[in-house]
Amino acid sequence: MTRPFVLASVAMSLDGYIDDATPERLLLSNDEDFDRVDAVRATCDAILVGAGTVRADDPRLLVRADRRRAARVAEGRPESPLRAVIAGRRPLDPAARLFTTGETAKVVYAATPDVSVQRDALAEAAPVVDAGDPLDLDIVLADLAERGVERLMVEGGGTVHTLFLAADLVDELHVVIAPFLVGDPAAPRFVNPSHFPQNARNRMRLLEVRPIGDVILARYQPVRTPGIETGTGI
Repeated sequence: MTRPFVLASVAMSLDGYIDDATPERLLLSNDEDFDRVDAVRATCDAILVGAGTVRADDPRLLVRADRRRAARVAEGRPESPLRAVIAGRRPLDPAARLFTTGETAKVVYAATPDVSVQRDALAEAAPVVDAGDPLDLDIVLADLAERGVERLMVEGGGTVHTLFLAADLVDELHVVIAPFLVGDPAAPRFVNPSHFPQNARNRMRLLEVRPIGDVILARYQPVRTPGIETGTGI
């Protein structure tokens, strides 16, 4: 099966939280690392998040730096990658910035029972693709490949990271660790409980550890399952 190369990216606290339980967004990284993430985004053909991230952070998911957008256009690509969302039962808000800013394409994936809800809510804001019942990431990745996506960046949140890691569909993992603790059981974590192939008997390969100001970037490569053909990495 040919599918996009999947790069999962997350910033978390020392105790594994990706946010706190307050209404305000928790900044886990710093300006230097935000620029690094922007550079990685610029290498990708699509960025994917879950509905919870859209509601909590209201992201635009655009390449920010003018020089990077210009370089993409010079290469014959859109200014920013395609923006993809995995939706649940709750209807997405068509006024979210992901749907109202930027000129790049958007697509929403939903399980079969939730497709009509999302289509009614979003109307012309974005196409909604039936991804099976239950939602099947193979359908999502196959659809993205048909849209020309060779390199996909998965930016969360915890439910989406759990889905991709548990399905052994991550080719490279970027983890940024912030120098503080959250310690709130009501706050969201990097992953939810699941059965992961990346476990103590199947350790990931460490590619790089890099300090970036007061945070640390760790890049890992999960041990690949034989028989899966992917796109290319960096």
